[in-house]
Amino acid sequence: MIDYRDARPEDGPALAEMASRCFVETFGPFYKAEDMEAFIASAFGPEGLPSQIGTPGLAIRLAVDGGRIAGFAKLGPSTLPPAPEGSAELKQLYVLKPWQGAGIAATLMDWAIATARAQGADHLSLSVWEHNHRAQRFYARYGMAPIGFHPFTVGDHIDNDPVWSMKL
Repeated sequence: MIDYRDARPEDGPALAEMASRCFVETFGPFYKAEDMEAFIASAFGPEGLPSQIGTPGLAIRLAVDGGRIAGFAKLGPSTLPPAPEGSAELKQLYVLKPWQGAGIAATLMDWAIATARAQGADHLSLSVWEHNHRAQRFYARYGMAPIGFHPFTVGDHIDNDPVWSMKL
């Protein structure tokens, strides 16, 4: 049974490991090893995701199965230039492969939408890798649509990721 709860500081190491694993499984074949290593160290190292738990303005929701983190979503103020003013940003929504298709992404997306609305956001925005068609189809089902582009850096590699948004 999947349980959903807010992340706690003691979740930091397990959340970082889960996020790193998910990122590598999803995107590892598309980047040079040194770029991937630099990204993982920065995004999920001690000064990255674990240090963001409990940060004012950020909310991190976990999906936990049998004590293991199966997925998570991170929501905060938008930092994406093409996003409409008043947007909340779904900064990350990750689900490990063994749990994909089990409804975790939908539950986390519903949480993100409800939380953004409760915080008074007018829009929900996010960036998604241009070749991640599965994620794009998922977001389109919620009424999200591309509105522009934003650079996303993995090590020395820079992608021009589409920014998607929806009115809340």
